Formats: sequence, structure tokens, C-alpha cells
Amino acid sequence: MRSDTGWRWAFGPIAAIAAMLAWSGPGEAEQRVVPQSEAELRLSYAPIVREAAPAVVNIHTSRMVRQRFSPFFDDPFFQHFFGDRGFGGGRERERVQNSLGSGVIVDPTGLIVTNAHVIDGADEIRVALTDRREFSAEVVSSDEDTDLAILRIEVEEALPHLEFGDSDSLEVGDIVLAIGNPFGVGQTVTSGIVSAVARTQVGVSDYGFFIQTDAAINPGNSGGALIDMNGRLVGINTAIFTRSGGSHGIGFATPSNMVRLVVGSAQAGGGVERPWFGGGLQEVTPDIADGLGMARPLGVIVASLHGRGPAAQAGLQIGDVITEVDGHEVADPNAFRYRLATRGVGGTVDLSVLREEELRTVQLPLEPAPEDPPRDIRDLDGPSPFAGARVANLSPALVEELSLRGDPDGVIVVAVDRGSPAHHVNLQPGDIVHQVNGVQIDSTQRLEAETRSPRRAWELVIERDGRIIETVLRG
Repeated sequence: MRSDTGWRWAFGPIAAIAAMLAWSGPGEAEQRVVPQSEAELRLSYAPIVREAAPAVVNIHTSRMVRQRFSPFFDDPFFQHFFGDRGFGGGRERERVQNSLGSGVIVDPTGLIVTNAHVIDGADEIRVALTDRREFSAEVVSSDEDTDLAILRIEVEEALPHLEFGDSDSLEVGDIVLAIGNPFGVGQTVTSGIVSAVARTQVGVSDYGFFIQTDAAINPGNSGGALIDMNGRLVGINTAIFTRSGGSHGIGFATPSNMVRLVVGSAQAGGGVERPWFGGGLQEVTPDIADGLGMARPLGVIVASLHGRGPAAQAGLQIGDVITEVDGHEVADPNAFRYRLATRGVGGTVDLSVLREEELRTVQLPLEPAPEDPPRDIRDLDGPSPFAGARVANLSPALVEELSLRGDPDGVIVVAVDRGSPAHHVNLQPGDIVHQVNGVQIDSTQRLEAETRSPRRAWELVIERDGRIIETVLRG
């Protein structure tokens, strides 16, 4: 959780504008109108809330944490000077850490969607319904890339649930309601408007593409519902921007079209499969747009291509500018990745491509990234600076899984044991090993063979965050 000057997770005005969007039941045409009479100013959100609220649940999690304890910790004198920082040399003790969030029932059999950070590290998850019944929940799936998790509770009867709305149909100014459990006070409903759509610079998840709303969202709302005036789920409340810890009217929700994909994958019994583009992308800046003769900055430039990837198969070329995905404009690589991800795997998608000032349509096959070569994960030991590191072969599938940029290949460090030789020489997860003592490392098998025997010096070439690091380690 970030506070003061950054983002804070959002754990899970007014009667006068209530009539600006008359409520219609599911299936009826949505009409945006202004109030025409005093009677219309007295319209209420109550019918929508009455139908939707029972499908929004409270989520209570607990986990055991270890905390350093000192006999002076509770002394008021030391508290005055040191606060809650604790004291060196104290004993460690275990304590239960509790947290609260919200969730939404999306299937009458007991399937619930929430944010992954709400249940992260939890030893126990309890779900409380609006009728005060509580159930133990199991995690069906958790997708860190989208910060979404799917839970299941065992029930004997059908539960109230929310139907998905089309988040792509939202417009700035549409009225929305946020339902959740802020600060643990109990289920709360707030109203607001869609302040912006397609926010991609939020930095909350790898698939950054959010609905922004001024409906009050506070800690405890994470995983709660953002619904439209048809009572349909259009987003999962995920984060807020705050300097005080409370709501400042800038909240963000994960669009329902992404939520639908994750829920569908869980219902099918598998993980989330996303289409592989097979290339690197770059945002079109104003300077680049001028150089290309574009009227305005729009789209993404194909900066690199994987020889066997779908982009190359579709005939895309380096320098092409992709402006739309199935008719939806894309402003940057995050927007493009979102549009591609929500299409799922299978079939094709139409890309509007600008090449040499000519606009054309390219059909991109929607295929998953291949696991080639196999990752062949190995835990290294022996007399080398890599002892204590876990490494894997980079494949397109692993590159997608780790959300790496570009088209890297070779061997990547995926974990480092604390206190190991690898930790002491500052090897880090994400490091890509290119050379050891002048030998090109193209597989985990080759790296293991090159680090099996002791040496007086180790010459390493490693890539970290796009930078090449050459170093010599002496024993």
C-alpha cells in the first residue's frame, strides 16, 4: 500500500443529478436525459441498489506474521520517543494480522471476484453476505497481472449475483455507484460519475487500463462493485489516489471486460491465457507523430518483432503504427495490451495499421505464447557466485508471464535465496545471464555446467532492466 504522495489500495452527488440518467431494467435501451420536472429531481437510486447490494460481500482475511518484541515496547516513555518501531535485540513473537476487503458474487453457485491484493498471503479467508451469514472461502485462482482473484464458497442455494455490463460502452459523465465495505463500517453505497476511461498510467497492475470515478472509494472498498444505471457490474474497485489515506474523488476500477475474462478462465478450470503479440511496442509521441506526418499522436509503433510470433505471421513490419484494435483506438502500449488481452485466445483480431501514410487492416491471430524452449528451472549450488539462485530458460511464455519488455532470450534468474553466495554478490530476480567467463549462456544446462568447478575469478555479463553489466568477481 502506498500513502501520503502516491497510490493507496482501495481495499475493497446527489439527488439533483439522479435523474440525469433514468434507470431502466436490464435489456431496455439506455437513454441519457436531463431532469424535466421537480418530480424527476426526487428520483432515487434505491431500486438499483436493492437489486445489486446483496451480491456484494465483505471479505475478512487473517494471516500469521512474526514481529520483533521488546519488554520495553509497551512502556509509554519509550513509545513517546520511538513510537511503533520496536527495539533491537528483542524477542520475536507471532501475531494474527487481519484485513478487510470487498468482493462481488458473479455466479449463483458461489463464485466471487475480488482483488488479488485483498487475499494476498492470507491463511484464512471468510466471506460475509449481506444477510450476515459467513462462509469459509477457497482461492480458485489469483492473477497478479490484473490484480484479480476468484474465490468460491460452498452454498446449497442459488445466491444473488451481478451480471456483467460492457465496460467499453461507458462514457465520461455516466453515473455509477460504488458498493463495498470502507473502513470495515459495513456495506456502503456511494455515487459519482465516470471521470475518465482508459487510464493507463496508474501503475497498479501489469494490465494498466482503468475506469476513473469520483464515487467515494476508501480503504476496505477493494474488490467491491462499480455498477451502472442498469445495475450491471462495469468494474471492480481497485485503487485510489490519496495524500491522506482517504478518498479525494480519484478512484480506479478494473473494467468488467477484463474481469469477465479472468472469471471465465476460472470457470473453465484453467489459468488466464492471453494472446501473444510477438513484438515490442513504443508509444507515438508528438515528435514522432510530426515525423510520420500524423495529424495527432495516436497508436503504438512496432519496435521489434519475434521471428515466429503472430505479429510477424500477420505481416506486420518494424515501423508500422497500430492505431486501433477492433475499432478501439489505442493511445499507448498499455492500452494495446489491454485490448489484446480482453479478446482472449482463439480466432483473429483486426488491427488498423498505418504504413507509409497508408492505412490498412491487418488480421492478427490470437495465439498463446509458446513454451519453447522449456523453462527447465534449476536451483544452482556449488562453488560459484550463482549458488543459491534459481534460473530458467526464457521462452515467449515466460517472457509474458514475467511481463518482460522486448524480446529477450537466454537464462533468467527467477529467485535468489537470502544469505546465499548469489545474494551476497547482489544477483537479483529478473537478471538475464548472457556470459560466464567468456562462454555464451544459452540454457540453464549450460550455466550449470559452467559453474560446477571452482575458479579464482568469475567474469560475468548480465542484463538488468535493459542495461548490460560486465563485472569480475574474485574469490
